[in-house]
Amino acid sequence: MLDNLTIWEKHPNNTGGVLIAAFEGWNDAGNASSWAIRHLRENFNAEPFAHIDAEQFYDFSETRPLVHLEKDGRQLDWPITQFSTSSEQNILLLEGIEPHLQWKTFVQEITSIATSLEVSMVITLGSLLTEVPHTRPVMIYGFCEDAEMSSRLNLQKSMYEGPTGIIGVLNQNIQEAGIPAISLWATVPNYVSGAASPKATLALVNRLNEILPEASLTTELEIASASYERQVDQLIEDDEDMRAYVTDLEYRYDQGEFDADPASGFGDQVERWLHDGANPDEG
Repeated sequence: MLDNLTIWEKHPNNTGGVLIAAFEGWNDAGNASSWAIRHLRENFNAEPFAHIDAEQFYDFSETRPLVHLEKDGRQLDWPITQFSTSSEQNILLLEGIEPHLQWKTFVQEITSIATSLEVSMVITLGSLLTEVPHTRPVMIYGFCEDAEMSSRLNLQKSMYEGPTGIIGVLNQNIQEAGIPAISLWATVPNYVSGAASPKATLALVNRLNEILPEASLTTELEIASASYERQVDQLIEDDEDMRAYVTDLEYRYDQGEFDADPASGFGDQVERWLHDGANPDEG
């Protein structure tokens, strides 16, 4: 770890656990991945134990600090990359905002912390906008470079080449340090890009529950997911063109066009989105 970059509130007692990470921003369509981390933190009663100082990594004119009022006066909340853990589960959580500056130093610091805590595996979460219907199950696209782990957990090796976000940089650094890494991505319908998607969050958490021995309760997410689907139904109800578009997406989904298979057209959509950082069809 580099001097003065990480502020430790306390050192966790548990080591050898799994680190799960997500970042707001480019990798977080529909807030699905950041909400998944927040759900895990609340569900596991995880408490912060360290955070990375924001000063070197953020342009505060882009990600501004927030002012709020306390009894003793005005307080500033700065962007934060925070580690938390639970005494009951051997899981570490990392949440923050994709940094603007010094990505190499940023991921090296995270990797150093993971190494010092003897982390056994890192799982990063992301979400992307693509052509999928909100009325069907969310597709989860899982990547891993380890052949044995990929086979055991039904993941695949990424064949993507092109620009990447902080998740891609972190995964690469973690793997080079000899720590197994998995990346899970949820799909979010491109026609509701401005809305949070608890349905995609639920899908990510359910996939994590398949991988990890510590299962997270999902009742609240299931309720929010059903409400989200009803709200989107109402949103498009009076728009004939949008209803026709969704019907077409449903047909294509049911025909298997969106199967999470690297040989499918859906895989091509994922890679175009990662390359363009936008709706795949706009590339």
